[in-house]
Amino acid sequence: MSTQKATQSQTSRNSVKNAIHYSIIPKDLAAHLYQVTLHISQPDPEGQIVSLPAWIPGSYMVREFARNIVQIKASTAGKKVTLKKLDKHTWQAAPCKTELLISYDVYAWDLSVRAAHLDQSHAFFNGTSVFLSVHGQEFLPYIVDIQRADAPACKSWRVATSLPELKAKRYGFGTYIAANYDELVDHPVECGDFALATFEAHGVPHDFVVTGKVPNMDMERMVADVKKICESQIAIFEPRAKKAPMDRYVFMTMVVGEGYGGLEHRASTALICNRTDIPVKHQPDMSDGYRGFLGLCSHEYFHTWNVKRIKPAAFASYDLRQENYTSLLWLFEGFTSYYDDLMLVRAGLIDEAAYLKLLAQTVNNVHRGSGRLKQSVAESSFDAWTKYYRQDENSPNAIVSYYTKGSLVGLGLDLTIRAATAGKKSLDDVMRALWQKYGRDFYANFAAGKQQGLAEDEIEVIIEKATGVNARRFLDKHVRGTEDVPLAQLFAEFGITLDAGNSNKPASLGVKVARDANGCKIAHAYEGRAAHLAGLSANDILVAINGLRVSVADVGDNLAVAIGRYRVGDTVEIHAFRRDELLVVKAKLQADDVPAVSFKIESDSKAVLATARPAYRKATKS
Repeated sequence: MSTQKATQSQTSRNSVKNAIHYSIIPKDLAAHLYQVTLHISQPDPEGQIVSLPAWIPGSYMVREFARNIVQIKASTAGKKVTLKKLDKHTWQAAPCKTELLISYDVYAWDLSVRAAHLDQSHAFFNGTSVFLSVHGQEFLPYIVDIQRADAPACKSWRVATSLPELKAKRYGFGTYIAANYDELVDHPVECGDFALATFEAHGVPHDFVVTGKVPNMDMERMVADVKKICESQIAIFEPRAKKAPMDRYVFMTMVVGEGYGGLEHRASTALICNRTDIPVKHQPDMSDGYRGFLGLCSHEYFHTWNVKRIKPAAFASYDLRQENYTSLLWLFEGFTSYYDDLMLVRAGLIDEAAYLKLLAQTVNNVHRGSGRLKQSVAESSFDAWTKYYRQDENSPNAIVSYYTKGSLVGLGLDLTIRAATAGKKSLDDVMRALWQKYGRDFYANFAAGKQQGLAEDEIEVIIEKATGVNARRFLDKHVRGTEDVPLAQLFAEFGITLDAGNSNKPASLGVKVARDANGCKIAHAYEGRAAHLAGLSANDILVAINGLRVSVADVGDNLAVAIGRYRVGDTVEIHAFRRDELLVVKAKLQADDVPAVSFKIESDSKAVLATARPAYRKATKS
């Protein structure tokens, strides 16, 4: 019997006497309100304390979910109980001897994967947004009664969640159960008239749920493609047994006119994407949007192992009331970002040439900002709470992404290991070593009170034990330091050349612009580039260049049309507004600062990344 099934059986036997009970129902669809009732059979005799998390794992920013509690009250045996607010997200009930009921309304109008959303079309919530934690009783079983609203719009709704059913039927309203609070808030819930398909990946059922209007959606193609991704990833961590770490998995996708994102959970993921990202029946071509969506599915699914079970020690037991710091997000998010597109190659959905094109986009994105030369990915990981998740107009000049540069670190480390071992070892061996030591039994150990997780300084030891390669120098330079990963040198070993694309670059102001109600606004002025040196700044509104009006149509091409008639070295006069004051500056145009890296596979190269253990080729020197 699997761990999840054993837990469900045990908690079912003890549920009536010991469990914490919730009920949740859409109270007002138009007002976007859930009503939640919490039943605590044995409240703390000194006054039960409850709180709502301040953040959700996987999204490293304090979001203060308690601000969405509109009203809250408590009672026992039909009598009112006083609730005292202790801080921004914590309450304490007056002492009582019988069952304590806490009822509260939650405002849900955040159309994202992080919080909760409710209207006439669907209901979605993460547990961190709606379920108060009962202090001192977090390791009891938790039962949730998900109730159908009386509104006519809800009559045909179904329920999609990876929460184990107690008395509810699959896809039905009713009671669901979790072994503890940590598990309770790690299974988001989607209710609505969603499209549903089911497939098996190495024997494990997977549900694919799509909410939103999508004409002529090719669900069959999506399911077939995602299945290949899932099976390829399962095979990385368990190449012999092909055993997934969960009994069932649910992909929940919200389709909108414009949006993109995903959030991982232990047995499911919540996704949001553009309608144009979803494939259309009888259109077999792989669009950029659909390829991006498959990469998103791949990314979140890889997290099933890397961060949901293999964790940094700082995340082994989350404190959801405040920030939890680690310098290892470059590994947990960066390596996941490395594998997400790579798995599309291994699953046979794209070829190596298409993969290298995607990789070039990542390299160009990383190299665009000078912040990569000031902040290491280890520092970026630690500062995620205050810098990466709170970016401003100066961020490209000050920070580096532990996602994108972290993915290049993963690539560089993989190539380094493959070259040093003549193709006998790869980054896959490192991931399997992490899985075997920390991930495979994580939730069983967690339930037993055994804390575990990767220590901040342990990854070098893991790499060397798994591959025989000493990675200290590499990590000192590219993780703890700010040096660029030497991809040209590393890829040369495998018959792939890198073109930096420095020739024939057009003239540029060195800005990123955006549409604004007042016209063409500078979103970012890149450090050391023409606009910055001329004295222009982010949020300035560009009015004219050499007496010709700057049109908002230039935004899409990032001023390519407005600057296109000039050459590198030309000086132009720029009129701009800063607040309500007119500026007139002269800027000397520079070569376009947008990197143009590309990769080329040489005719005699061998497959480098398409398989888990590729053939190795030592480049010959001419």
